[in-house]
Amino acid sequence: MQPLDIKLDLPGKAKYLQLAQGLRTAIINGDVAPGSKLSSVRKMADIYQLNRHTIMNALQLLVAEGWLISNERSGYRVTDSLPIQSSIGVKTAPALQPTPYQFANTLEVPNVGMDLNAYKYNFAGGLPDLASFPQKEFKRAISHVCDHIDISKLHYGEVSGCAELKVQIKEYLHKTRNLDTDDILICNGSQEALFLIAKAFIAKGDNIAVETLGYPPARKAFAACGAQLVDIKQDDEGLCVDDLKAQLMRFPIKMLYLTPLHQYPTTVTLSPTRRLQIYQLCYSHNVMIIEDDYDHEFHYRCKPLQPMAADDPAGIIIYVSTFSKIMFSAARIGYICAAPEVIVQLTAWKQLMNHKNDVIMQLAVAHWMKEGGFERHLKRMTKLYKQRYEAMDSYLMQLQAQGYPIEYIKPDGGMAIWVNFNKNTRDLKTELAKQCVYIQTEREFYFTNSVRSLKPANLSYIRLGFAGQSNESMQLGLSLIIQQTYKR
Repeated sequence: MQPLDIKLDLPGKAKYLQLAQGLRTAIINGDVAPGSKLSSVRKMADIYQLNRHTIMNALQLLVAEGWLISNERSGYRVTDSLPIQSSIGVKTAPALQPTPYQFANTLEVPNVGMDLNAYKYNFAGGLPDLASFPQKEFKRAISHVCDHIDISKLHYGEVSGCAELKVQIKEYLHKTRNLDTDDILICNGSQEALFLIAKAFIAKGDNIAVETLGYPPARKAFAACGAQLVDIKQDDEGLCVDDLKAQLMRFPIKMLYLTPLHQYPTTVTLSPTRRLQIYQLCYSHNVMIIEDDYDHEFHYRCKPLQPMAADDPAGIIIYVSTFSKIMFSAARIGYICAAPEVIVQLTAWKQLMNHKNDVIMQLAVAHWMKEGGFERHLKRMTKLYKQRYEAMDSYLMQLQAQGYPIEYIKPDGGMAIWVNFNKNTRDLKTELAKQCVYIQTEREFYFTNSVRSLKPANLSYIRLGFAGQSNESMQLGLSLIIQQTYKR
């Protein structure tokens, strides 16, 4: 083969890549015919003033791409069947038109650009105070794990979670919630837990009963797995038992999704009587209950009711909780407690999605819990959130005293207060965002695609989170909300 005029003067690009590009272009343009033998590596090194290893790297790349064939005795030659043989002699490539993608389901595109840190006043309902998290203490837990880790744990295995963390969580649940369980499944947050449950139990067209006002990501996960959602009425005491009974007679309901403690978003705690009635109804109709206990720890007026799962003789409750409200959402520590047969199936589904959670994080949290740091942090945050809970109540009462038509029922705990402003809040979120105020309005907690949707015409409530910001910011933010809501 005659020497080819290949320029090797592109700054910042490796010489072997430039040589490979030059040879590739020559083959495509027909300057080198199919089957032609290339000059020897030694000769090409002399011609292009390159190291022989550089030449070899370029040629091996073209072999891998299918442009050249390597023969131990005869060197390199151009393949007879070129990867893009039809391109030889073609001046311009034919125009290709994009084809439509055939998605099985088209989901609503999430607002990935939303940055809660961009808001000066943030009333997100489940946002912990990250500034108060003991970062240095937790860093020591991570360092301890890295210094003492059993490297075998870094391999595949332990799909359901690290044994060390499972032991700590089981002891914690027994101590704080009177909940005993044979086994648990550690998940990447409660959202993965809810999706796993839906995949394991829901077939296309199955009905899931949900509270009329509810947690949007849970509803979306159920719907994405093929569920039909059936709204159940709520009142000031929580889920209406009579309406649940009526809908169980009307629809073949397979599961009930419930937030009995600090109902999301209304913050109502379901009474022991209603809990028992709901349990008996579900048992008699062969309905599984998903109990989402997302912020059990933060209860201020009295000791919180134990989870429904703590008294589940029939094994019909799948209990879901998370550390996102205690620590931070990026930790991705959620967990499921359920009957052994259920845990086995959910673990199998989890292995299909991802083989295991972040091992370092799991072991660090386990060590932190074992050394008492977790419990100390929880006590500090409960005290802090109670102060902010009382401050929010005080600010709202002051606004009532000033004549604003605000109504609310002070909850027993949680991280937010459900407030009726007695004025349509439909466009309030957008307007307040312009003033760097983040709120969640009532319309966000309905699911209009339910087979039985109970969304009202008048939407006047706002969920005001108090945990994630100082009392001063809370008061200033409330002033902006009032000014925007009651413009005169």
